[in-house]
Amino acid sequence: MASSSPRTVEEIFKDYSARRSGLVRALTYDVDDFYSQCDPDKENLCLYGFPNEAWEVALPAEEVPPELPEPALGINFARDGMNRKDWLSLVAVHSDCWLLSVSFYFGARLNRNERKRLFSMINDLPTVFEVVTGRIPIKDKPTVESGSKSRNSTKRSIDGQPRSNPKLANENYEEDEEEQGDTFCGSCGGGYNSDEFWIGCDNCERWYHGKCVKITPAKAELIKFYKCPSCTKKVRQ
Repeated sequence: MASSSPRTVEEIFKDYSARRSGLVRALTYDVDDFYSQCDPDKENLCLYGFPNEAWEVALPAEEVPPELPEPALGINFARDGMNRKDWLSLVAVHSDCWLLSVSFYFGARLNRNERKRLFSMINDLPTVFEVVTGRIPIKDKPTVESGSKSRNSTKRSIDGQPRSNPKLANENYEEDEEEQGDTFCGSCGGGYNSDEFWIGCDNCERWYHGKCVKITPAKAELIKFYKCPSCTKKVRQ
């Protein structure tokens, strides 16, 4: 194992998260590019995610055994023989398996408690499969106006005016705190963090990091009805 390989639980989790972000992007926002690169007429191709959050469709490593566990081989061969969504879901499942195998390869020297903690951290993130198939729990928790937790959560209505949460400000606050932990970004899949700005799509009601959809708090103030990139793309098609 190379000396530069991640060794601590935190380092391995950071590597996992970055590789996962790359794979999620390939299967969501860059999906058309990814789909076109998986030409069934080419040789066995694999989908790789990298620690810099990039992704690549490429041939498998030539060295045997490889430096790291390899992703599923030949994902391109099944592309045209399956429904597009089903094929992407299949690639997502194999991507989740690969991410876990790489993490526990790096974690071979961790003790029992460290392995348990690593898996717990990984398990707190939605899987690539959950993100790709839209099975992430969607909850109206962060506000459009700010990234902070709010007891009186608001969401913009069609006319652009804030629509108040019918719950009273102090009612069921502890329950809201728990539910905010179940809110995930529809782009990167990252969990809710009160220190970050979030914006909710008024069409599909998914929530996104402002940075993931390139929306700043100031820009959000000028938007009467926000549509996320995914909904905007569907309208164009």
